[in-house]
Amino acid sequence: MTESQRPSGEYPMYPSYGNGDAAYPPPPAHQPAQPISTGPGTTVWPGSGGAGHSGGDGYGGYGQGLPRPAPQPSGHGRRAKRPVALLAAVAVAAAVVGGVTATAVGQFTGTGSSGTDSSSVVSGTTVSQSSTGTVAGVAKAVSPTIVEIGATSTAGESTGSGVIITSDGEIVTNNHVIAGASSIKVTLSTGRTYTAKVVGTDADKDLALIDLEGASGLKTATLGDSSGIKVGDQVVAIGSPEGLTGTVTSGIVSALNRDVTVAKDSEGSQGQGQQGGGSDWPFEFGGQQFNGDTGNSTTTYKAIQTDASLNPGNSGGALINMNGEIIGINSAMYSASSSGGSSSSGAGSVGLGFAIPVNTLKADLDTLRAGNGS
Repeated sequence: MTESQRPSGEYPMYPSYGNGDAAYPPPPAHQPAQPISTGPGTTVWPGSGGAGHSGGDGYGGYGQGLPRPAPQPSGHGRRAKRPVALLAAVAVAAAVVGGVTATAVGQFTGTGSSGTDSSSVVSGTTVSQSSTGTVAGVAKAVSPTIVEIGATSTAGESTGSGVIITSDGEIVTNNHVIAGASSIKVTLSTGRTYTAKVVGTDADKDLALIDLEGASGLKTATLGDSSGIKVGDQVVAIGSPEGLTGTVTSGIVSALNRDVTVAKDSEGSQGQGQQGGGSDWPFEFGGQQFNGDTGNSTTTYKAIQTDASLNPGNSGGALINMNGEIIGINSAMYSASSSGGSSSSGAGSVGLGFAIPVNTLKADLDTLRAGNGS
């Protein structure tokens, strides 16, 4: 019988298998030992696994046959994939934020504006993102939507302005611009002219709606929300003072809710911006009359006051915020030349202009389109 060459004590002593208290256990199998899976995260290797024996997983022997947690390939896989999953999550979040940002920018440069409710804005021409907040950007975007209006009546010829609100030629202006007119000619910023007819008027609000004959494909203005404007907000005015089509001026909102009284018709006046002289359209403010006698038939409304330069012919034109949205229809302005009978050298804007809030116009559009009014 061949003796064992193992040093004494190399194998631990085990309880008796029936042949003595200190008998050796049966010799290990000759094939490589295989792990026995007992549950997620735990592996037991058979045999004693003494020092120097490796279980094939990079760990030394377990000693005393105790189970040791086995490495989890799936766990390594999860750790390897986690950065990818994280990057995917970040990409999704970025896409969502980007979409919201784009929407916010679209509202800020097109249908919405600072201090305005986008749901109440009537969409039209907008300022490009790169030009938002600049007078040049506003002028470039909105000027094509502002027209010159020439009205002929028994009182003479007058010049005013208007704002295109539909692509087929609906234009809003002041009632006093076209009051009593027997014919109306409209000139676009391109120089093209149209004949227009009156659709509806509202003398109490000094508003009117006219329609171009045979027009289509016109650029339209964006009607903003005048409830959000504040004193000090920068504004741009575009109109046709003295027949100078597309004139652009700028300033700020000087005051809000000014009680302005204007004439309802052309009685006692030759109209706003008459060529070749004549009185400017009269109005009252603070108990005083400006630019002549308003007559017996008048109306009073709450107006936006601005120091943007307004001159005869700006009536019916647009007061615009820096996002290119119409916030008012210019309606009255103080003219120094008519206050004291001084020479025309004193004529011109002195920073006292008034505009009808655009929300008043929007609330009145259905009435004007129906041909009704006061």
